[in-house]
Amino acid sequence: MKALTWQGRKDVRVEEVPDPTIQEPTDAVIKVTSTAICGSDLHLYDPLGPFLAKGDVLGHETMGIVEEVGPEVTHVKPGDRVVVPFNISCGHCWMCEHGLMSQCETTQVRSQGKGAALFGYTELYGSVPGGQAEYLRVPQAQFGPIPVPDGVPDERFLYLSDILPTAWQGVEYAEVPEGGSLAVFGLGPVGLLAVAIGVHRGLRVIGVDNVPERMAKAEAYGATVVSSDDDPVAAIVQLTAGRGVDGVLDAVGMEAHGSPVAEAAIKGVGFVPDALAKPLMERAGIDRLAALRASIGAARRGGTVSVSGVYGGMTDPMPMMEIFDKQLSLRFGQCNVKRWVDDIVPVVMEDGDPLGLESLATHRLPLDAAPDAYAMFRAKEDGCIKVVLTP
Repeated sequence: MKALTWQGRKDVRVEEVPDPTIQEPTDAVIKVTSTAICGSDLHLYDPLGPFLAKGDVLGHETMGIVEEVGPEVTHVKPGDRVVVPFNISCGHCWMCEHGLMSQCETTQVRSQGKGAALFGYTELYGSVPGGQAEYLRVPQAQFGPIPVPDGVPDERFLYLSDILPTAWQGVEYAEVPEGGSLAVFGLGPVGLLAVAIGVHRGLRVIGVDNVPERMAKAEAYGATVVSSDDDPVAAIVQLTAGRGVDGVLDAVGMEAHGSPVAEAAIKGVGFVPDALAKPLMERAGIDRLAALRASIGAARRGGTVSVSGVYGGMTDPMPMMEIFDKQLSLRFGQCNVKRWVDDIVPVVMEDGDPLGLESLATHRLPLDAAPDAYAMFRAKEDGCIKVVLTP
């Protein structure tokens, strides 16, 4: 089958790889109908290269048609449409039963000290082949795959694989009271969906970014937009009677602009041999923290900062005095996809597509175009906000 493979820093290629097969009684194999490029895939394109091997199949936002199931998979069958959560969880361990599917004790990558295994996301998370391919083997399929109703466009459900529940959890974790205010830093796909969710809930939403297309889309959803090129914290404080917002969502993560020293350090690691780069990143890694620092500054006293953007540093300097003095609550973490599905699906199925799921993708391309699509998405060229690939 054809699949998108990692070959080196900023080098991904569509190649022929072996077809996946049932290996465990809890497996399924699906024929992929839609698969998207996620913002966190761009971390693999550049800074997280030391944790990849040539030929690794990428991608963790996938849906398709079930081709085959193992004997212990009973809730889906061949011919069913399904969307596949990006984290691989069993549904029956202590963590899963407590809504922490991203920490699943059955699939935890203990050798790396990490939580649940993920599709297409480095040796840190299990080196599980991803879904930017014609077919995908789905471990723990007795729990993971989410059935998709007939007659519904793929993009109403595709984003349930990751970015929609990630945005939903981010808004939940921000703990904004009814009718309160939410600031969203970073108006990529997760940030835009968080804006849509916040507006749908009746919150006052302020979006922060510097890419015109993203800012315009957030305004169309109903947000007030401020530029990150100016002083977004001052603008948000001014918009909220000098107080700051009730909750902030950092949807940017480790590659925020505005931290030139950290940027140079991160890029420098990319040119160090993998044997040296891995321990550097694991023990002394740093992130660009401009978005997180601004999020802390924009929150009102007693407010909450929710972090959905991926951070990977181990020695990041944090403004502890400000966090303590403002009595802030901080919520971080990988999304627990299946925890939120029952809450999200009724909104997904509402008439009028209130979250704008069918119009989020700016580019719909064949799988063969994936290498150019990665480069375009990374550079934010051609108005690219979200790419959906069709194998």
